[in-house]
Amino acid sequence: MSEFPSTEATSSGLLRRDPRTEWIARNRLHPLHSSVVSAGQGEVRGPTGLLRKNPHVVGFIGPNGIKRIDRANLSAAGLNSKKRAGEAKEVQLPLHVVDNPDGYIMVVADMIGGRLTSHDKDILGLAHQLVAENKAADKGNIAVVLVCFGESKETQFDLAGVDRLLHITGQEFEGFAPEARLSALMQIEAQYKPENWLFPDSIHGGTDLACRLASRLGERPATQAWQVTATSTVSRGASGSCDISRETPRILMLMEECANAIEDTRHQVLDLEFDVNSVDTGDNYRLIDQGQIEVDSNAVPLAEAEFILSAGNGIHNWDQFHAVAAALRATEGASRVAVDDGFMPRSRQVGASGTWVTARVYLAVGISGAIQHMQGIGQCDKVVAINTDAGCDMVKRADLAVIEDSEAVLEALMKLAQEHYSSKEQEKSDAA
Repeated sequence: MSEFPSTEATSSGLLRRDPRTEWIARNRLHPLHSSVVSAGQGEVRGPTGLLRKNPHVVGFIGPNGIKRIDRANLSAAGLNSKKRAGEAKEVQLPLHVVDNPDGYIMVVADMIGGRLTSHDKDILGLAHQLVAENKAADKGNIAVVLVCFGESKETQFDLAGVDRLLHITGQEFEGFAPEARLSALMQIEAQYKPENWLFPDSIHGGTDLACRLASRLGERPATQAWQVTATSTVSRGASGSCDISRETPRILMLMEECANAIEDTRHQVLDLEFDVNSVDTGDNYRLIDQGQIEVDSNAVPLAEAEFILSAGNGIHNWDQFHAVAAALRATEGASRVAVDDGFMPRSRQVGASGTWVTARVYLAVGISGAIQHMQGIGQCDKVVAINTDAGCDMVKRADLAVIEDSEAVLEALMKLAQEHYSSKEQEKSDAA
């Protein structure tokens, strides 16, 4: 038997199953179980011959979206008897190096809140796919450049696939400043002549900026692109009801999940030479950002809200909950139990039987996490859970969990929020 295959080819070319290997893969107590499962890439063939995923393998993603990890490093201990089960395992990803690049692919990220979004990371992954195709076509070494404006809080550019970084800062580039940003992109175009410009097709500025650049350069961009190669592009058309194929243009506006994000390499993240002071920032700009207008958070539709404070059966002080939501400028949501009990209106119900939400931050207070509710928050970026039950499904799903009484946590949250906004008001009054 070769490297633990579950099937092997006979002289006639037909595949023949190996019952012993399949039995070892199903027997978690067998000494060779880990080796067999890893060789089979997490797939197990059952007694009936049906090939199915093994939910016990490290890296398996379950129906709740949680990825199975090996906290105790048991897989390494099983493969190497010299390692202890509790010994920490360090994995150093290989470094991707691009020396003296022959060209560049520019990725202009939304960077919502100063951090790369999942949409931005998908586009960086697509950029590297285009780089690989160009390299296979002998077009030389091409580096992926991330162009971002304003404040940056991102600390993992190297793991996202950034070979070169153009971080453009300055008061004129803050907020909604499409004219200043377009001037910077035009200077980058003149200086580096990139192979492609990649933008997220989003409401956060990517679509607007891409259209402005395409108009200025006289290019015909691809919008709602979701399948892209170096030669052809497939875009969504007619409100997503049909696909449109065309030759790949220089400027691409890409949908989410257009490619897989970079996961298995590190990148150099070298700064690219660029003189911000030479960007034309004259007084001819017609768009002036006067800052965000404060609105009633509950006037924002639940499906469009970016910050949701959601209440469940664990809330007993509803006056405090409403006060905290107002202090945090958060849109109120609720579980089905809270709605059925009459504490919140039906329009505030989150879940498969209510409203599916896509918030950047979803703060769940006293919600255990019924399956319908978990389905409704599946597209939320960050989930924070406040609960007294450390074993509930919401805590397991959460990116950050606080195991404490909700009233005490909400009181502390409201105090911090009031201090934060009062300090901002003081800064505004001092500036005036």
